[in-house]
Amino acid sequence: MKTTLPLLSLAVTLPLAACGPGAADRTAPAQGTIDASGQPTTAVDDARPYDGIAEDEPVRFTGTEPFWAGEVSARTLTYKTPDDPSGQVIEVERFAGRGGVSFGGKLEGTDFALAVTPSTCSDGMSDRSYPFTVTLRIGEETRSGCGWTDRQPFTGPANP
Repeated sequence: MKTTLPLLSLAVTLPLAACGPGAADRTAPAQGTIDASGQPTTAVDDARPYDGIAEDEPVRFTGTEPFWAGEVSARTLTYKTPDDPSGQVIEVERFAGRGGVSFGGKLEGTDFALAVTPSTCSDGMSDRSYPFTVTLRIGEETRSGCGWTDRQPFTGPANP
């Protein structure tokens, strides 16, 4: 599968995803330190890929307006909507950048890219707090959401 362009565009937008909702609440950077304003810093010469999510660690994600959710594990991603609660399964490639990880593939022939960045996130509809901000791009449409793993779970009610 050739996903160079979506992965390249995600490599560029991945650092920008931290500018979305919840970025000000960020408490733990992938690498580097926290500056006086509470924002993470990364050394300019630090080219290490983000290692906060293991390659074999499943990542779950959810978003609202419109509602969407799913899970990605290894090279397989399941994308769910209220109209398709079973979800669509697609093959993805994983890219670990400096500020998080991304997964790119095709959903019904359309470019699909999911960026996961460490940043406290709220879904705006529950009392949950998630450890990751998720940015989803399907074709030209961009959506924002939240993510978690078993090792880094959300906090708050299990069934809001």
